[in-house]
This record gives sequence, C-alpha cells and structure tokens, in this order.
Amino acid sequence: MSESLEERHFSITDPTHINTVIYQVNETEPELKDAPKFTIERLNYTEQVIGENKRKTFYLGETNSEGNALVILSFGKEKVVVNMGILEDDKVKISKEPVPIKFKTLYSDKEAEYKEFSFTPNLKRPISIIDPETTEEIKPTLYIDETTNEVRGKCKLMPYKNYFAFEIREDNDD
Repeated sequence: MSESLEERHFSITDPTHINTVIYQVNETEPELKDAPKFTIERLNYTEQVIGENKRKTFYLGETNSEGNALVILSFGKEKVVVNMGILEDDKVKISKEPVPIKFKTLYSDKEAEYKEFSFTPNLKRPISIIDPETTEEIKPTLYIDETTNEVRGKCKLMPYKNYFAFEIREDNDD
C-alpha cells in the first residue's frame, strides 16, 4: 500500500516496563453544534523489540499544516506519566513543563458501569477509559437514551481494578 508508506510517522523508544500510547487531539468543526470542542484519535503503531527496549513507530492519519497536537501517555507499573506534544514538520516537540491536569479516580469494589458520557456525531467520544495493565481502551456499548433520543455509551468496569480515564477540553476557569 503506497498510501501507508507516505503517512507521517515518528518513533519513540520505551524500556520494557513502560508502555506508551499516543493520541492525536483534533479540534471539532465549529458547525457541529453540541459537540465537544476536541476529539481524540488513538494513533496506530508498530513495535520492534531492540534488546531491553521497545521501539514504537506511530502513524498519523490526517496531518495539520499548523502541527498535530499529541497526548502522550506512558504507563508504568504503578503510575501514568502524561506529556503533551506537537508534531511539526517531521519533529515531535514534547512539553518540558507538566501541563496542569485535573483528574478523578475510577475505582470500585463492585462491578460498575460508567455511563455519563455522550458521543459526538461521528461516534468518537471525548472521554477515554484505559486499562493501565494492557493499555487497551475499554470499549463502550452503545444505546439510545429514550429520554433525550441521543446515542450514548456505557463501559463495564471490573471490581478491585484501577482504570485511567481522560478527556481533552478547554478549561476557561483560572
């Protein structure tokens, strides 16, 4: 496929005990009323083991002439390191200072469903819930909210397990 050879891509190296996933942040078209300002798209990657490290090459779908905003999540044994970055031309620039992040913990000793999120018209949700052990997203089950006639989703969360959830939004509160 010649199209995939022309895709923009970049590589990072992770130690074996770290697993990095990267999301591209997309600004929603202003015409999409009631849609979140931003959506996220998880980047596909290929992985190559080199000694004690893993070299991951990430591929971008659409590229932006002004640069592509990235959220870089590096999952370790007991923590997640969050970095912001931007891909300009063929270089990834990663923030030197941490970006202020507000977060809530999702943890329960009972099986639970987290369902208070809406879907954008293209079914990309602004909230992602990730299993930190596998770094896989918890996929939602779609349903129609009969009261509002909107497409919604709910995710099943296992008891006694931690999850990492994040949402990209513009916060105008100082």
